[in-house]
Amino acid sequence: MPKQTFFNLPDDKRENLINIAITEFAENDYQSASISRIVAEAGIAKGSFYQYFENKEDLYSYLLDLGAQQKAKFLSSEPPDPEMDIFAYLRWLIQGGVRFEFSNHRLSQVGYRAVKSGSLPDAYLEQALASANQFFTQLVAQGKTQGNIDENVDVEVAAFIFNTIFTELGTFMIDRLQMTGAFSQEDGRSAFDSPQAEAIFDQVLTILQFGMGVKEK
Repeated sequence: MPKQTFFNLPDDKRENLINIAITEFAENDYQSASISRIVAEAGIAKGSFYQYFENKEDLYSYLLDLGAQQKAKFLSSEPPDPEMDIFAYLRWLIQGGVRFEFSNHRLSQVGYRAVKSGSLPDAYLEQALASANQFFTQLVAQGKTQGNIDENVDVEVAAFIFNTIFTELGTFMIDRLQMTGAFSQEDGRSAFDSPQAEAIFDQVLTILQFGMGVKEK
């Protein structure tokens, strides 16, 4: 977490430093990102940076947390229909994520670089996985209550499957769509906002809802 001296900065100086850091980590992986470039662009002494953050990993973790918080805030501004079933909700969640990426492409790119390069800090990764598992456990339980998921399905197993798929989905799609980044379309839109990506989302949700067995005709 940032030190209190960071939060004591005037709003404009704090936002400027963070925006510069976001650009640096959006354009470079963790190992290549440079604190020296960040402080030079921000016009502050390198010693000042260490009055705000412990080290590069501390800044990196803060940016990842910021991305998660901003995404949650963005999604809460357009809440889903409380009557929709679990699979409709998952589609809403995916589509909302795409809209967030389009609106916050630099910040989102930081997260995708972290996942793609495997450079997530261990403590952050453990916390993220635990939070995701709790979220999907509750979602599966709700799906059973609504009657959208078979009551005989093991909640923990189902939550594990959901968690694994959605944890790995971004990386899979970057590889499948041969993206150099999450925002590789010529018009600057998220590459996830495309017919090819939509087809993958459809496949994932169809498999989750109906399985892979041959359907009776």
